[in-house]
Amino acid sequence: MTLPLLSLSVFLPLLGAALLLLLRSRGRRTAFTIGIGTAALTLLATGLVWARGVPGGFAQLEELPWIPAIGAAYRLGVDGVSLPLVLLTATLFLATLIYSANTREQPASFVALMLLLETACLGAFLALDLLLFYVFFEVTLVGMYFIIAGWGHDNPKQAALMFFIYTLVGSLFLLLAILALYLGAAPHTFDMRALLAHPPLGGTAAVLTFGALALAFAIKTPLFPFHTWLPTAHTAAPAAGSAILAGVLLKLGCYGFIRFGLQMTPDAFRQLAPYVLGLAVFSALYGAFAALGQTDIKRMVAYTSVNHMGYVVFGVAAAALSPAGGPFGLDGAVLQMVSHGIVTGGLFLLIGALQDRTHTRDMGQLGGLAPAYPVLSGLFILASFASLGLPALAHFPAEFQIFLGGYQVAPVATALLLVGLIITTALYLRAIQRVFLGEQPAVLSPLGDLDARELWAIGPLVVLIVLIGIYPELLLGLIHATQRLIMAGHE
Repeated sequence: MTLPLLSLSVFLPLLGAALLLLLRSRGRRTAFTIGIGTAALTLLATGLVWARGVPGGFAQLEELPWIPAIGAAYRLGVDGVSLPLVLLTATLFLATLIYSANTREQPASFVALMLLLETACLGAFLALDLLLFYVFFEVTLVGMYFIIAGWGHDNPKQAALMFFIYTLVGSLFLLLAILALYLGAAPHTFDMRALLAHPPLGGTAAVLTFGALALAFAIKTPLFPFHTWLPTAHTAAPAAGSAILAGVLLKLGCYGFIRFGLQMTPDAFRQLAPYVLGLAVFSALYGAFAALGQTDIKRMVAYTSVNHMGYVVFGVAAAALSPAGGPFGLDGAVLQMVSHGIVTGGLFLLIGALQDRTHTRDMGQLGGLAPAYPVLSGLFILASFASLGLPALAHFPAEFQIFLGGYQVAPVATALLLVGLIITTALYLRAIQRVFLGEQPAVLSPLGDLDARELWAIGPLVVLIVLIGIYPELLLGLIHATQRLIMAGHE
């Protein structure tokens, strides 16, 4: 009997959360031992999924009856688009749980919610049933809402409510689109494999369905003007919550543009691709300029996520617009999702460490921290260079392919998009100069440089930033095999 690795990957975190709820002991050490151990086993399980092999199309399928009367089933599968995101999710959750191991306020509840959120994220990336995907997609809102509201700061309940309402509205449009896809299929089914192989809708119905999908995923990604919940949520969230929000949850929106928009409503996406392309360019530029105007370093990094997600959607839209842009645009978009998760997740953890030591995120009150915290400063500078797209670091191979794919189908839009790189470079260099260089503050925190816990959390992410930058083929071979199948069906 073959070991169901996908189900193990999805439900191991949930088992850890259930174990925490059953135990009488609510001590911090016990909670984080269970949480970190469970997350480590989950990462091992996803690594075994990778080792088992993914040839291009959906592999390692697992299916059980669920609601046969309406054609819904428990269906899981993995391909070259979903597996990199699954590996990213498992890696980031382990890193954030290690980082959060000093949490003293209700540690068992915090760990249980993080593990629940991990199950929801992994389930969404691996689901091959529309209804199952929607269930996992909705549970991510619940988990993140309570993490922000319970362990955040700066009016966290209001920020959590804003996040929940915004994304819930998007989910309602997603539900309408799912119902349209289900009713358009003959016979009616929620099986994503059937809907991908034979997109069920055409004409006006396809355009309206794609519009609902685009709205839902534009809120989740987020794209301008649906981004306003993001800086508020990041400002209020704890460091671990911000790392997961930017590193994993935003990718559900980008993943949706590929899996639903590009594969289930391809003709409608091609028809509306110029508008999506334009919105992606505007979002990227807006995110960069908005980040440049921030004095709070956490809000600055939050706005750069709007910028980078604009690049991702640009790559997907280029693939939808013309097969000429597909091979590079789509490969780059998926790789950018992974690299952004690692880079920005690492940056938010480093900002959390910085705030623990200085008790402020205002760059105007910081300066000269490099001599006092050389390791923290060095890692932040390296991650900043990665975020601005420096060669040999993670973002460069992804963004280069996005721009190359975009140039073949929309050269003027690509040229405008490149302005975002210039602004991003300026804002990160300014942040480095203001926070780590210059005159040192008269009073420093008694906390020293990064401790072992923080290094165990952030260090592997930095290694991955360099590894992906130097050897992107580690993931690109996997991504490209699936991209060729997607684009073959899109022609």
